[in-house]
Order: sequence, then C-alpha cells, then structure tokens
Amino acid sequence: MNATVTSTRTTLNFSAGPSVLPECVLEQAARDIIELDGTGISVLEHSHRGPAIDRVFDEAIADCRALASIPDDFDILFLQGGASMQFGMIPMNFLPTGSHADYVDTGSWTSKAIKDASTIGDVRVAWSGKDDGYRDTPTSADIAWTPDAAYSYYCTNNTIYGTQCSAPTTCKTPLIADMSSDIFSRPIDWSKHAMVFAGAQKNMGPAGVTLAVIRKDFMSTARTEMPAMFRYGIHADKGSRYNTPPVFAVYCAGLVFKWIQSLGGLDQVAEMNNRKAAIIYDAIDGSDSFYTGHADIACRSLMNIPFTTPSPELDAAFIATAKSAGMSSLKGHRSVGGIRASVYNAFPEEGCLKLADLMSTFAASHRS
Repeated sequence: MNATVTSTRTTLNFSAGPSVLPECVLEQAARDIIELDGTGISVLEHSHRGPAIDRVFDEAIADCRALASIPDDFDILFLQGGASMQFGMIPMNFLPTGSHADYVDTGSWTSKAIKDASTIGDVRVAWSGKDDGYRDTPTSADIAWTPDAAYSYYCTNNTIYGTQCSAPTTCKTPLIADMSSDIFSRPIDWSKHAMVFAGAQKNMGPAGVTLAVIRKDFMSTARTEMPAMFRYGIHADKGSRYNTPPVFAVYCAGLVFKWIQSLGGLDQVAEMNNRKAAIIYDAIDGSDSFYTGHADIACRSLMNIPFTTPSPELDAAFIATAKSAGMSSLKGHRSVGGIRASVYNAFPEEGCLKLADLMSTFAASHRS
C-alpha cells in the first residue's frame, strides 16, 4: 500500500504553518460544528467535562497512542500556550537549582528555547549551527553532551532553515525533542526520548493545542514549587482538563490521528513524505544551479524546502508566477529569504509535481 494524498481544492497551500489540513477532516469538522454525535449541540458548545467531550479526549489519546506506538509508561497531554510555552515550562519543571541543561542550537526555535531556558537556570549549548547559517544538523558524535545535565534538548526539524535530523541523537541524560514541524511524519523512537512535544498547526490540526508526551518516571522528577498551570503533573492528573481546554483543536487532532491511520500508519506516511519531497529536491538538483537549496543535502527536511533562484528579483517573480498558477504561501521566511515549499502530511503529491513543473519552465525561460 502506497499512501497518497489528493486534493480537490483549486489552491495549493504551501504554508509553513498553520498548514494544510486533510479535506476529510475539514468536512467532518464542518458537520460537527453544527452538531456533534447527534446531540443537537455543536462541538464548540459542549461542556469540556461532559460525556461528548469525554469521548473526544479519550479517542484522541487512544488514537494518538496507537498511531505512534507510544508505550504505556508515557503520559499524553494536550496543553495550551503553543510550543513556545514549552520553552519555559520545560526548564521550570525539569531544571533544578544548581543543575544545568544541554541544548543543541539548530535554528530560530532552538535559539528561542535557549533564551527562555536561560532565564530559569544554567543552559549550555552543546552544539550550534549558527556560524554556518543553520544549514545542517549534527550527528551524535558532533554534540558535546555533558553526563550530568538535568536534561538534553534538540529540535528534530527546523521549519525556517529546512533541515531535519535523520535519526534521534543519542545521550545518557533524559532527552527532550521539539517535533513541532515533523511529528507523525515518520515513526518515533520512544526508547531514546524522555519527552516529545509539538504544536498542532503543522501536522496535527489547527493552532491552539500542543501535544506533550512525557515518560512517567521523568515527569515524577519535576519540580512542584510553581503555579499549577505550569506543572505537567497537574495536567496529567486532570486528563489535560485542569482548566477549560482548547476542545476544538483537540477534536481536530483526533480526526487527523484517525486519518493518518487510514493511510496505513507512520511507516507508510514516511514513504509518502520521502517521495513527495524528492520531487521538489530533484527539481532543485536538476536545474543546473538555477535553484539553490538552503540546507546541506545530508540534512534536508522532508517537510520544509527553502530554495532560491539566482537573484531576489527572480525569487519575487517566481512567487508571483506561482501565485497566478494557484500556488500560495511560497515566500521564504525573512531569516532566509527566497522561496519555501512546506509539504506536510496533508499536502497532496500532485502539488509537488505541479511545483516541480513550474520550476522547470520558469528556469528555462529566465536563464541568463
């Protein structure tokens, strides 16, 4: 079985986030916004402590666990504040006074995480790609992990710079991964991680909820001398409903989990994502240097593909041409410039083919 995503929409959405959602999820959500499960009440209106939303949360958690083969010794939490909230919550919970944490700096989001964690305690940068323009990711041998760190932290995929770790790093301390832009795009090795977190708006659903998956023994080491909303243990004990949660975002994530399962699971989705990304990378590599990718070849992301033409003027012309052809949100991030195609799980394969075709014709007509 080859997982394939198609679309009936006339606009191809290459946005880096919030990103394209599966059409079947949008269609089901449209129905349930009017009435959920024959209750006569919208999913937006139900009490978060009522039986209808009990089902939403129970199914979302069960489907998430089944989809990603999450072991029973991990808690699955749905939190608010976006993935950026985790930049502070993680050290608040897991960085005791007198200890330090190791961080790998592979781009904008890890830089922000380092900055926020440094307001809480001692942070040591075990590897940085800053001097090279964040074009690559390190191997485990490149990283100067320290054996007594309270935890070690890295980001698996870097949305802005288009780099991705091909495999989880290895260290002897509890490992935390920010997987915001590539979670559920491939299998996850839970044996290597103490915690994984991700904002929903890339591969899981609409913005408004963050998934945190935390090993129970690691969570038991968390500090408790802080307000309740910042304590992971409180959210685990209350089933992610200590206060009114972002019900609709959790509901949509649950639908996405079911949709990924319908494609055959994470192994099949990984094959699909490799195939989709290869279409665009082949167009870059086969352009006789008209297009230049930002990331080193060995570290290329399957989710975010930034590239440039020979000049900023041609970059702008390409984006305008693409827009007139029904391709939206291809402008690169201001940190890198150029063009960026984000092709998350729900992005259709024919969209990659159409972009590659445009790249070929554009290059042929604009060579000097």
